[in-house]
Amino acid sequence: MITTGTTLVIGATGTTGSRTAAQLTAAGHRVKAAARRATPVAGAEPVAFDWYDPATHAAALDGVDRVYLIPPLGEPDPAAIMLPFLRQARAAGVRRAVLLSSSAIPEGGPAVGLVHQALPDLFDQWAVLRPSWFMQNFTGAHAHSHSIRDEGTIWTATEAGRVGFIDAEDIAAVAVRALTDEQAPDTDLVLTGPEALSYDDIATTITEVTGRPVTHRRLSYEQMRDRLAAQLPTEFAAILAGMDHAIAKGAEDRTTDTVQRLTGRPPRTFRALLEREMRLGTAGESSRRGVSETTSSPDPGRRE
Repeated sequence: MITTGTTLVIGATGTTGSRTAAQLTAAGHRVKAAARRATPVAGAEPVAFDWYDPATHAAALDGVDRVYLIPPLGEPDPAAIMLPFLRQARAAGVRRAVLLSSSAIPEGGPAVGLVHQALPDLFDQWAVLRPSWFMQNFTGAHAHSHSIRDEGTIWTATEAGRVGFIDAEDIAAVAVRALTDEQAPDTDLVLTGPEALSYDDIATTITEVTGRPVTHRRLSYEQMRDRLAAQLPTEFAAILAGMDHAIAKGAEDRTTDTVQRLTGRPPRTFRALLEREMRLGTAGESSRRGVSETTSSPDPGRRE
């Protein structure tokens, strides 16, 4: 790795943002940790940042030469919000941008796919991280973890479709390399865990590791859309339910070697993540609550 200037981590209190900030500071890099309220993050400079408040943008960008981008949560048209900021970032001296997107959203696709498409024209050094679905969706403050805790149930429209679920720590490790390696990736990177699992497999593993019986209940696309629409804007709920439908058709049934190739170590398995949390005590009440609630992930789709 090279010695960097200062990295602005947007969403620094979220699932991947908090881990990326922590790994950067642990490696000796200077970090500005951006959140809606300036929140202390060990080793980082806290700074207030709100995608919807341009008055917060200049101070966040001051002295920054690279940025980790978490799109605004639940926003169906993030390009309209993000692109003016990214142009401002380039003018302010940002040389490298790393965007968190999704394995389900290609360049030029809906939502953050349009930001992905624009990034290479805005920055000479860039990367788009396209992780599969987060393992932390089952352990954090997420719709799945809430339904596990409250009902012993995971609700999806994925049928028997499989997903290469990934640990957010592994996403952050790749983000750090993309931000700090001498040569930026200058491409998009599809990130997965080491195995593709169905939601039936996930429920079985949670049951075996925690001792709490958990089942996967299969919904139709329409049922899933309506369930999500009770919590989210209708358009966004339809996008997320559509992602479940795509999983059912096999869209996420894959694994990649990206984590191993960029970090030099294999990605963590879902069982290993649960067992680690049990050992550390973060899932100490899992038999009563489902699994641990150790991360912040308010987007019922999967993002932080």
